[in-house]
Amino acid sequence: MGSLPSRVGVIGGGTMGAGIAHVFLTAGAAVTVVESDDDRAAAARRALQQSLQGAADRGKLPEGTDVEGLVDATTIVVGVDHLPPDTGLVVEAVPERVDLKQEILGAAARRCPDAVLATNTSSLSVGGIGRELPHGRLVGMHFFNPVPAQKLVELIRPSGLDDDVVEQARGWVEALGKTAIVVDDAPGFATSRLGVAVGLEAIRMLEEGVASAADIDTGMRLGYRWPVGPLELTDIVGLDVRLAIAEHLAEELGDRFAPPQLLRDKVARGELGRKSGQGFHRWD
Repeated sequence: MGSLPSRVGVIGGGTMGAGIAHVFLTAGAAVTVVESDDDRAAAARRALQQSLQGAADRGKLPEGTDVEGLVDATTIVVGVDHLPPDTGLVVEAVPERVDLKQEILGAAARRCPDAVLATNTSSLSVGGIGRELPHGRLVGMHFFNPVPAQKLVELIRPSGLDDDVVEQARGWVEALGKTAIVVDDAPGFATSRLGVAVGLEAIRMLEEGVASAADIDTGMRLGYRWPVGPLELTDIVGLDVRLAIAEHLAEELGDRFAPPQLLRDKVARGELGRKSGQGFHRWD
């Protein structure tokens, strides 16, 4: 099992960023979370506190863990230029926009010249994101939501990435108590490509009246032992997120990933899944 860098930076303190900060904190790293303004920094602190407290309430943290102490030990800053320069790993978890990720990671590379840089993208080309970065510095580290509970991290190897960086990243994943798989920098990687393909077909089946959303999900849970059905999973991921990934994969891989009209209509109505209270299912 590898050892973690003493300092880890997480850029973006939303759901994914807070979860990533959570797992590095509880594994013993000093964590700095970067946000874009004071309001988002305050929201990142709340998200981290809720993530840690939820884990403690479910008995997923050692008895006696000082949740408030962990939150207080986390440095939350506004702007990449406040990252400690000796940070060993910087993980970005900002929205799925190539230009934004390039800007953020470029600033991180200048601020932390010896850090390994990682992008948490679920489908964008890692090589494309890192086109302007120093050679061999960027690896894909695709965490899954909710990060503290999910055991998988998908490591994406862009062309030209040194093998020792991949192995170092694998060791960090193992130090978090998770399992890594390594895939090449192909559109959708392994997990998003397969997951989106099944999810889109489930939406088409609902659109065509083959079965209800509840019965499609129950069929996959009981028949194929999925922990959640494909439509419920789409609700958890977010219909807007799934639509964006599907559009990207359709551009790269063809019409088999073309988003169904039902998905477009729901996103247009603001039915984004669990985060909005309504998707393919109703969420309290």
